[in-house]
Amino acid sequence: MAKMTLPQLERHLWAAADILRGNVDAAVYKDVIFGLLFLKRANDQFDVAVEARKVQYLAEGLNEQEIEGLLTERLGFPKYVAFVPPEARWAGLRAKRVKLADELNKAVRALATNNPRLTGAFNYVDFHRGANDDKLHRLVLLFDRIRLRNEDFESPDLLGAAYEYLIKKFADEGGGKGGEFYTPRSVTRMMVEIARPREGHRIFDPCVGSGGMLIHAKEYVEEHGGNPEGLLLAGQDANPGSWAMATMNLVLHGVDRFDLRIGDTLADPKHLAGGRLAKFDIVLSNPPFSQDYVMDDLQFWEQKEFGTAPEKDKADLMFLQHMLAVLDRGGMVVTVMPLGVLFRGREEVKIRTKLLDADRLEAVIGLPSNVFYGTGIPACVIVLRAEDARADDEKRRGKVLFINADADYQTDGVKNALLPEHINKIVSTYHAFENVPGYAKVVDRETLARNNDDLNVRLYADNTPPPEPHDISAHLIGGVPRSEVAARSALLDRYGLVATDLFAERDAHYLDFRDGDDRVDTGVVARLAAAREQIFRDAFTQWWRAEEDRIAELADNTSPDDLTPDALAAARVKLLDLRAHLLGSFASSLEGNGLLDTYTLAGTLAGWWQDARHDLAALPFGGFTRVVDSWRDAVDTVISPEPDPKTGKPEKKSAAERRLAYDLPLVTALIPKFRAEFAEALEHKADLDAQWKAANGGLEDSEGEDEGDRDGVALSQKELDALKKARTAANRRIRVLEDDFWPRLTQAREALDADDERILVLGILRGALAAAADKHVDTARQELIDAYVNWESKYAVPLRVIQQRREEANSNLEAMLKELGFVW
Repeated sequence: MAKMTLPQLERHLWAAADILRGNVDAAVYKDVIFGLLFLKRANDQFDVAVEARKVQYLAEGLNEQEIEGLLTERLGFPKYVAFVPPEARWAGLRAKRVKLADELNKAVRALATNNPRLTGAFNYVDFHRGANDDKLHRLVLLFDRIRLRNEDFESPDLLGAAYEYLIKKFADEGGGKGGEFYTPRSVTRMMVEIARPREGHRIFDPCVGSGGMLIHAKEYVEEHGGNPEGLLLAGQDANPGSWAMATMNLVLHGVDRFDLRIGDTLADPKHLAGGRLAKFDIVLSNPPFSQDYVMDDLQFWEQKEFGTAPEKDKADLMFLQHMLAVLDRGGMVVTVMPLGVLFRGREEVKIRTKLLDADRLEAVIGLPSNVFYGTGIPACVIVLRAEDARADDEKRRGKVLFINADADYQTDGVKNALLPEHINKIVSTYHAFENVPGYAKVVDRETLARNNDDLNVRLYADNTPPPEPHDISAHLIGGVPRSEVAARSALLDRYGLVATDLFAERDAHYLDFRDGDDRVDTGVVARLAAAREQIFRDAFTQWWRAEEDRIAELADNTSPDDLTPDALAAARVKLLDLRAHLLGSFASSLEGNGLLDTYTLAGTLAGWWQDARHDLAALPFGGFTRVVDSWRDAVDTVISPEPDPKTGKPEKKSAAERRLAYDLPLVTALIPKFRAEFAEALEHKADLDAQWKAANGGLEDSEGEDEGDRDGVALSQKELDALKKARTAANRRIRVLEDDFWPRLTQAREALDADDERILVLGILRGALAAAADKHVDTARQELIDAYVNWESKYAVPLRVIQQRREEANSNLEAMLKELGFVW
């Protein structure tokens, strides 16, 4: 049975959402999708345990009737397996057509009743909301087509990743409501890397949402060789739907030890020990911005130790104080906050002053605008420490680090997103706790006091670019000031260039633009940059050659069916060791070139790893064969029909949708001749269409017109008939190629031997990393080109030249008028 890839699972889950999408809000139908997904997963995993129990019971001499009776009881099944009672079993639900919503509601509640860690998780799931029995039946049949056992997945963590995909998609559709349960992955990852959770830590999110902070903390511990089973993951949320979503998220990610509660964190904290607030090592959170609260509802003095903010729209600092109140000795808080908490006055400045006096504030990180769901305003991340946590740290004691990252982002659809290199720069700067010009500043308590404890990031780490210099003499008589070129010396040094590579000498203060055959334009600048870029690419090639065998070792001694905990743990260790090694060696091997900085290099490798992680994770459980097959299956997913959301019948995809498969890396590598032939056929067809359109006065099709009615390029009827036949033949050629695509790809795949598979997979992985690095190389080159174009736009045409051209134009005009007899 072919292993399911992440793109296949994501497409399947989103197809399920298509059945319900319409007039129903995403906040409603997401619960239906999540409930069915969890129910199907529980059944499929339970079936594995049932099959094992049947073999055991038969070996013990029990008959079929006795076995069936035992399989209806929880006793005898491992604790880590969710027990599925008879009323929640998939085979029975699949056969239902009438009152299916009632049956599904009973099923999920029975599942929760029989599994204590799921208690209450489905209380807020109602299959009546947003779906009738017909749609629910189609959903059940859709989920019935896929099996969700661990052994069915390309990599062990596939289902958790797909669940996160759904959460993000629902957040995208929910708009502002998405912010209630989803923090962008990039921000969450950055916060976790700042906190650096370790095995055995107790981690808490007082506004847990979908549980992303806790999931990423668990993944971080795994990535760094720790045992996540030693973590205690705890959280609370006032929204029951978010709490249920987080519960399912943790279970699907294989987390057994967690403690999630429902309730208002400020007014009714649920995590208590001996009547006091329970303590945690790390608090990670993204609380709702600008909420109301009631001061009298705060039960513990620690919640208002540093003061109270106005009750209307100002709960932000009260959430922050609650996080400090639950912090154990040596602990850390990393939380998202609106920028207003940094500079608002009255009661809030008093709270800031007390926090600073107590040395609880360690860092403030300014983020770009439009990153979070529910708000487009900029926000920040605040890092706080427990009492006396920095007492013995002279470097940090009594100081606050300000990081201004508001200009580091990439637009992703309608939102802005932090890229891996942005995350790496923030995290590295935080842990270094040092000044970075135009980016980060370490500020002492006295300086903050002089500024009335205003924590506005730009006040200390101002990344506003300096005003554009303008040299009056250069504007008047020409030339480029040497001082301006010297100010960009770091940019020129990156490419091993000096000023005279771009300009001609003039005098001690100015350079001249080159002219004639030596004239410099953007093409020349790009060619000047090419030498250093080639050195970088050569270094990249050498690095890859040195490391590809280490990557290939993941596929040694593979065992596709060995999914035991020991095998999974061993594979995880191999992956983590490889990731750590590659992160270090990539930056150290390429930073000496000077073209890309350490942050960008580390971020490039981290981003590549993130994109390729499921392929890399599949190597220990099936080698290169499994990865190649999963890529082929991904191509099949793109071109195959999908069920119509309304009828459930297979619906053929459009030509444009199917052709997306032709650009996938596997197709490019395996059947490049097909891609060339198809591109040539499309070009030929486009050329014929253009001729036809020109011959028919711009009309696409004019078969019904007489020859005399056309107003286009004059062609005889014989020529038109020949052109029409050529277009028909061109269309037929495209159809033949498209029909031949899958057989050609399959034939090429089947022709691969083990060595071919190794070369193919490593080549595609290398190409993906090289493409990611090249994007940054292109960005760096554009910066050099922009610098030259800027000098050219300012000084290439000085005032004296403008005056000269004006005089020449006036002279030409007078001569023309005189020639026409208009003389006065």
